[in-house]
Amino acid sequence: MKNRQLDIAVISDLHLATYACKPKKILKYLKSIKPQMLVLNGDIIDSWRFSRNYFPKNHMRVVRQIIKMMEKGVKVFYITGNHDEFLRKFSPVEAGNLQIVDRLVLELNGEKTLIFHGDIFDHSIYMTKWLAKLGAAGKGFLSLVDSGINGVIGLFGKKDFNLYKTFNLNLKRERDDLISYEKSVIKSCAQQGYQTVICGHTHFPIDRELLVSSKRIHYLNCGDWVEHCTAAEYYNGSWHLYVQNETGDELLYDEPEIPAGRQLYQKVKLELAFSNLG
Repeated sequence: MKNRQLDIAVISDLHLATYACKPKKILKYLKSIKPQMLVLNGDIIDSWRFSRNYFPKNHMRVVRQIIKMMEKGVKVFYITGNHDEFLRKFSPVEAGNLQIVDRLVLELNGEKTLIFHGDIFDHSIYMTKWLAKLGAAGKGFLSLVDSGINGVIGLFGKKDFNLYKTFNLNLKRERDDLISYEKSVIKSCAQQGYQTVICGHTHFPIDRELLVSSKRIHYLNCGDWVEHCTAAEYYNGSWHLYVQNETGDELLYDEPEIPAGRQLYQKVKLELAFSNLG
């Protein structure tokens, strides 16, 4: 299959060095695109879990693929996140086609785009950092359980089970925090004169446009490669949300998710919260 030509690809929350990471799907995506610029939008290498010395070969293949892309002329911006915050003491730094920064501002078609990880708006992880790390460890355990379950049910041709994702969807407090977080991001960026803002951090992919104080804001969360396998892509003069299907064999563009049951209720609640922003 011919590589897709992109101006910019933005991926976030790979969480390399954890059991939750999906290296095969990441690698398949990176090999399927030919961008002029690749933005690694934080939490790429998970230093919170790196002390366990877990960095298998397929995780290293992702790193090697990114290096290959740089060798072919792709400009790579590594934006620091909270799980790879150790890089912030080196930022900004440039080495060949690699730049490590805390945020990235682009001007595209006369409009300003801000790309940053987004953890600076999540006050909870800094007020109780030990609790955030404990939560990350717990989610890592759930991901390990997922791997074991899927290894068994996969023998019977069954669809992957995602306990990690189900657990996240049922945390009401986390959904409420998400609404508050995204309101803060959007209002702040509108005040600073950005027309588009792209972040990660929440692991919840979103692509929407809304009015804030009569200003049009395009808000994109590029999601993650732990639960959703999504990316933000810029081509043909506009931003798009890319969604990889569960097997990684097909490319789905801007295909809306149709939730059911409790998920539908949470989605409607989220939409109503954003409708009050203006």
